[in-house]
Amino acid sequence: MDHDHENEKVSSSPTTSVSVQPAPVAPPKFSVKRLRQRVTSKDGWVGEYDFAWLCTPTLPFVRRGVAGRRRAPPFYALDDELPILLAIVCGFQHALAMLAGLITPPIIFSSALNLPPELQAYMISASLIACGILSLVQMSRLRLPGGYFLGTGLLSVVGTSFATLSTAFAIFDALYADGTCPMVTAADGTTTKGPCPDAYGMLIGTSLICSFLEMGLSFVPVRTLKRIFPPIVTGTVILMIGASLIGASGILDWGGGSNDCHGRPTDGIFALCPTIFAPRPLPWGSPEFIGLGFLSFITIVLTEIFGSPFLKNASIIIGLLVGSIVAGAAGYMDSSSIDSAPAITFLWVHTFKIRVYPPAILPMLAVYVSLAMEAIGDITASAEVSRLAVDGEEFDSRIQGGVLADGIGGFFSALFTVTPLSVFAQNNGVIAITRCANRGAGRWCCFFLILFGVLGKISGVFLSIHPSVLGGVTTFLFAAVMTSGARVLSYLRWTRRDRFILGAAFSFGVGDLLVPGIFTHLFDAVNANKGLQGLLNSITIVLSTPFLIAGIVAVVLNIVIPAEFPETAAVTEEQDVEAHAVRHGASPTAVEEK
Repeated sequence: MDHDHENEKVSSSPTTSVSVQPAPVAPPKFSVKRLRQRVTSKDGWVGEYDFAWLCTPTLPFVRRGVAGRRRAPPFYALDDELPILLAIVCGFQHALAMLAGLITPPIIFSSALNLPPELQAYMISASLIACGILSLVQMSRLRLPGGYFLGTGLLSVVGTSFATLSTAFAIFDALYADGTCPMVTAADGTTTKGPCPDAYGMLIGTSLICSFLEMGLSFVPVRTLKRIFPPIVTGTVILMIGASLIGASGILDWGGGSNDCHGRPTDGIFALCPTIFAPRPLPWGSPEFIGLGFLSFITIVLTEIFGSPFLKNASIIIGLLVGSIVAGAAGYMDSSSIDSAPAITFLWVHTFKIRVYPPAILPMLAVYVSLAMEAIGDITASAEVSRLAVDGEEFDSRIQGGVLADGIGGFFSALFTVTPLSVFAQNNGVIAITRCANRGAGRWCCFFLILFGVLGKISGVFLSIHPSVLGGVTTFLFAAVMTSGARVLSYLRWTRRDRFILGAAFSFGVGDLLVPGIFTHLFDAVNANKGLQGLLNSITIVLSTPFLIAGIVAVVLNIVIPAEFPETAAVTEEQDVEAHAVRHGASPTAVEEK
């Protein structure tokens, strides 16, 4: 999940008035004469778009009358001819809206495995490049034999999924526990985790083979998938993903670091955060660290209140920028990652030993199921905000093509040394505020992402961000994922059956979240051979991952417990319509704020 990983809220409810195009408009045919005319004319570069509206901030204590309001710019549909400058500006804005969501997972993965700085910088670059390339695939609409498609044909971009993070933490813990990854023992007996790039290779190797499940799901009728995974399941999973990430990464980084320093050991390199070698190390939870994280957090809030439409969609990056400037001026930043990062890089500059870790197969299969459900909701939201129909054969084919591209993206992302990707929902907010749903802007977005990845120094800059600054931002991102899950659950009728299923699911999910080690020693007394031990380890990983065990319980009980009528007719007509829409395709998994 992912996202995985936008500052303008987009309602996917059918109660919102949306003008649906009656028929797709054929794109203008390419010709050299037409291209020359576009490049050499003002209309070809700017068109009728009001760029001043896009960049005008919301000033405090100033109330505009109706006459003083700017007229919204024209809406550029999927196949409209897009002015060149608008395509570049909107593409850049899409890239900025995605950026924090793309760099966060590789930073968290590399920190959890204590990888050296050069590998960490490479993982960020690889994530940016892979997302740029595979977003181009997702935005395509290639016809396949049998009436199937590859890609949505919408302005759909993909990013590194957050849903993999909590599963990866459980896998990494298991690898450190069984000795696959090294543990360093200090003189006083305390242990710290050593660098373990092989664990990352096992994660992406297992992800590679499990991606075939999502490819297979793309050929299952959309309505069948929605019956198996209704909002009561998807909402539970999304909420637990967000909650898990806050506890495992976001709030720990806010306090100074999510590595072993949060345990406040008395000696060793993690006696202070981020390490004792940092420019200004302090104990975890120091007020200086809390203040840096809060500065980034409050910057996001102020940008949302006073920022222009352009800045609102880049508020996450603004929060990182302001926090980093203050942290650098106060002496907390370390520039060594920037100095050591290469000027130019690309995929496969560093590689990992891709291997399959059998105990991780079941958890990763569950991750891909959640990615498929997330893709369905996000594609629905993309179609709706693009003013296209969200039902019918064409829409179902976009869902099928999008889920297939999502699965193929998971396969190739592993070959690109990147963890599974998923359709990003935050870009729907950019489409809504800029009124531009044209794929030309999406292609420019992909260009900027690939450019950011190729320029290795940019990855070094991201890597130099202080953990507290990053934590203040990622805590907001992960809490927004939780909010999206709560929003999905709000569409339920809240019958006794719904409350029972959620109560059972949260019993495992929240209990696992608050007491992470409860299932760790479940099979310690079992004397098993190697094959059985692998299965037991797999079950342990599933039980130790809050969103997986909560999702499984919700799926099973939703199938087993018979449906019933609402206990009361107090559900309003509007709620009933919204709930019906979510059950039949409105974006249940669209993350409105990442």
